[in-house]
Amino acid sequence: MRLDRFLANLPAYNRQQVRLLLVQRRVRVDGVATADPLHEVREFSRVEVDEHLLQAGRPARYLMLHKPQGCVSATRDPEHRTVLDLLPAELRDDLHIAGRLDFNTTGLLLLTNDGQWSRRLTQPATKLPKVYRVHTEDEIGAHYVDTFREGLYFAFEDLTTQPAQLDILGPREARLTIIEGRYHQVKRMFGHFQNKVVGLHRESMGAIELDPGLAPGAFRALSREEIAAV
Repeated sequence: MRLDRFLANLPAYNRQQVRLLLVQRRVRVDGVATADPLHEVREFSRVEVDEHLLQAGRPARYLMLHKPQGCVSATRDPEHRTVLDLLPAELRDDLHIAGRLDFNTTGLLLLTNDGQWSRRLTQPATKLPKVYRVHTEDEIGAHYVDTFREGLYFAFEDLTTQPAQLDILGPREARLTIIEGRYHQVKRMFGHFQNKVVGLHRESMGAIELDPGLAPGAFRALSREEIAAV
């Protein structure tokens, strides 16, 4: 929300008072005085006027997790271990998953309590490239490349997938880059050729790459550069 609107919505100030407070630089956001009425106030922002605390804010958390096989991308599940179970209890509050992975799919998973950041990460309009390492039961034909680039028709949704880039790494191994996240999309794309995916690993989402030093089940905080890349 814009800073001037945030202040004007409070019962203590009218619009004229808000303009005066800003001109006099009596408003601080996250400890920094500002006169900009368009300054963005988020749920994590600490907002003060003089010595009065208007919003305490709370720390934003952005985590990278190396998801192992055999756990679900959910905050809770009555039957299976969830990815949140891999985190210390004190870090789990308010976290949600930005871009889920299937039960046996491994690799990069991002967790945050920043809803605006995760929406930018996952909304279709951003066309964020997601890169997967794929292992298949049968050999991957060279003709897959053109078919994936042209798009595949999914009758269930009545849509054609966006162009995808397939790089063949071996007889039964490839790297696939897609900009969507349809239900079981990668498996269904290879299923078009009756070729079963037997291993699937997400390597990156946009500019954020899975840290090679993270063992399955391990996590770390994202760097400022990684957060800003979204």
